[in-house]
Amino acid sequence: MSDALDVLKERGFFKQCTDEKGLRAKLAEGPMTLYAGFDPTGPSLHIGHLVPAYALAHLQKAGHRPIVLMGGGTARIGDPSGRTEMRQMISYEQIDENIASQKPQIARLIDFDSTDAILVNNADWLAPLNYIDFLRDIGRHFSVNRMLTFEAYKQRMEKGLSFVEFNYQLLQSYDFLELYRRENCILQIGGDDQWGNIVAGMELIRRVEGAETYGLTFPLIARSDGKKMGKTEKGALFLNPSLTSVYDFYQYWRNVPDTDVERFFLTFTFLPVEECRELGKAEGSGINVSKERLAYEVTCLLHGEGEARKAREAAKAAFAGGGDKSGIPFTSIPEADFEVGINILDLFSRTNLCSSKSEARRLVQQGGAKVNDVKIDDVDAVIGTAETVDGEVMLKAGKKRIFRIEVK
Repeated sequence: MSDALDVLKERGFFKQCTDEKGLRAKLAEGPMTLYAGFDPTGPSLHIGHLVPAYALAHLQKAGHRPIVLMGGGTARIGDPSGRTEMRQMISYEQIDENIASQKPQIARLIDFDSTDAILVNNADWLAPLNYIDFLRDIGRHFSVNRMLTFEAYKQRMEKGLSFVEFNYQLLQSYDFLELYRRENCILQIGGDDQWGNIVAGMELIRRVEGAETYGLTFPLIARSDGKKMGKTEKGALFLNPSLTSVYDFYQYWRNVPDTDVERFFLTFTFLPVEECRELGKAEGSGINVSKERLAYEVTCLLHGEGEARKAREAAKAAFAGGGDKSGIPFTSIPEADFEVGINILDLFSRTNLCSSKSEARRLVQQGGAKVNDVKIDDVDAVIGTAETVDGEVMLKAGKKRIFRIEVK
């Protein structure tokens, strides 16, 4: 258990620690209870949200006890950390539905069934709070001047910070206090944008309970090419296959920059460190083999082995010939529509390759639209039965995005 901190450092889950020496000693003593928070303001987590879950999983594998805290209470007002604008309010019912859909996604990494790991909802203790009592018992321990020095608030002060959001740090600090009292939780982990909130929670516990707790943050993951981690042409890389198909999820990892391969193996898989480093060192055609392995390993972890195999076969069918096409995203269009003829802009906008005709127009004009590997550069082109091959039409947007039309 004492090497748990070294594992996190080796794999890139270490940026700041409030007391590294003290935390190392505590980890060596035996199982420790720790937590990370997750924001249920959306129906699905995306890959960036999962970084804390990977860190929790490594600590669980080292013998420690993770708590997954779902922010059912804090989501009612929104975390200002890393935001330039106030979050849109959503209904309490929607928050509950989001928690229900996110739990199985987190369970892909955290073992809740055969261990004492738990998932809790901070609405259980935040929703019943009496505001006057909360201000007397908790609010008096916070300095407004100190809070305004934290980066999360400094960024928002430029555009306007609502009083609702200003309360967020008090609520997250209270979470840490509650988990300390209920579960003897003495470590909170999270992305580096949570540093101020974590430190505030530790100080609250010290003032109220006189106890020593710890905080650890890790870097916010970014790609070496400057693109935001998990950001695709169509938006975030979601875990819900209805928002991001398993095929597109697989292809994202297959197409990451060469320089990110080693780091992403270390961060998003549980392969041994030395194997991750070896795979990342590959050059030439070898790095493409490593990327295929990365795509398969991550997809297998987060969608299951069967879905990962289908996505791998679909990629082979799309780009290397052979393989099973069934994993390629598709839709069905009646044969009668092709007999009449479908304008190229209409056709592309009926797929997930383009969200609108204007986007399809830009794609065609920029030379990125292909039908059955034939480039189409005329926005008035009509696709008919002549373009159907074995009952289907294959569309491509750029070099890497593909979509299959089943002609029925």
